[in-house]
Amino acid sequence: MSDKNLPTVNQQALLEQYLLLAKSAKGAAAVELIKQVLVAPGIYVFGELLDMPNIQELSNSTQYSPYYQLLHLFAFGTFSNYMDNKSQFPELTPAMINKLRHLTIVSLATKEKCIPYSKLLKELDMKNLRELEDLIIDVIYADIVRGKLDQRNSRLEVEYTLGRDIKPADIDIILQVLQEWSDGCETVLNNIENQIIKANNTKDTHLKLKQSIENEVSNIKKNLKAQAQDSDSVEEMREVLQPEKPSKKKPNTKGASELDFKPSTSLDFESEQKRRIENLMGYIN
Repeated sequence: MSDKNLPTVNQQALLEQYLLLAKSAKGAAAVELIKQVLVAPGIYVFGELLDMPNIQELSNSTQYSPYYQLLHLFAFGTFSNYMDNKSQFPELTPAMINKLRHLTIVSLATKEKCIPYSKLLKELDMKNLRELEDLIIDVIYADIVRGKLDQRNSRLEVEYTLGRDIKPADIDIILQVLQEWSDGCETVLNNIENQIIKANNTKDTHLKLKQSIENEVSNIKKNLKAQAQDSDSVEEMREVLQPEKPSKKKPNTKGASELDFKPSTSLDFESEQKRRIENLMGYIN
């Protein structure tokens, strides 16, 4: 299991005991359960508890409804929501304020990867920069946000953040975003497949061209070899038909066996043959 999944798993285990208690807790007992879970360390999701029937009943009670709204605030809201509607909620303890501020940082971190200190100070209703940095350090140590403080640029750089509860009204928006993401992935996959087909076609064309060139080179080599062999044959024939050197003695005009042919100095076979014929005709005449 990756480290990123550990906070969610731990929260579920911690929340489970409160879900069991909520099955039997009603009225004041349910209110007390809400107070406990809101300050419990390590619990930052409250949607399942909010959906429990006994907790839902609190919304119908004038006396206990503010605590139901408070739980709803911790599930989906931020500290600025609390400040804007402070009269609708019970008074918060310092521990509750601290956790709601933690949850507010989580909400901001899901929207921005670099959160300016100025925005954090405004959203958390804080004036002191040192207190803000201490709060951010607490959030990082709680492992609900992972990142680092960039004091030079006065901002929080977020690497990872825990997910919060999802409002039912936001489900359609999430589905739309996921559908758009799916469509985008489909487009990318189609483009990749087209590029693969194009690359394969280019590869086939290059292979055919390579084979054609190799065949042409092979044919040229065969032709050169054949020409070389023909040239050797001609040379051999020339050497065979090359006349002997003329004798120093005067030609014997009485016998044909002592015919004297003038030596050929031409390298052309046909010319040599012609000269030999002419010499023979001269002898006959």
